[in-house]
Amino acid sequence: MYINNNRYDYGYSHLELKNVNQEIIDWLENIIEENYSRVTKKEWKSKYNNYVVYDYEPFCTDGFEINLTISSFDEAYLQFIKYLYDEKVSTIDYLNACIAR
Repeated sequence: MYINNNRYDYGYSHLELKNVNQEIIDWLENIIEENYSRVTKKEWKSKYNNYVVYDYEPFCTDGFEINLTISSFDEAYLQFIKYLYDEKVSTIDYLNACIAR
């Protein structure tokens, strides 16, 4: 993840999230919308072939990672979205570790 502070895009900042879990995409898109931001690019990239990238959900999503580019006029919204995303992922990891014991 990085926040691009270049203001070449009419004052918008960008946040890139790589390899987002398919199960939390709906939650993440709701959070993005609630925080006055939008998904400017959503792509499915093959884990096995760097040349295979789709801008739509493929028929079979196994073997693909989902990458999102989020833009917002205010960088604080992007930082908050990133914080919520990191907390959600760490909570899921913690609960999965508890189940595995």
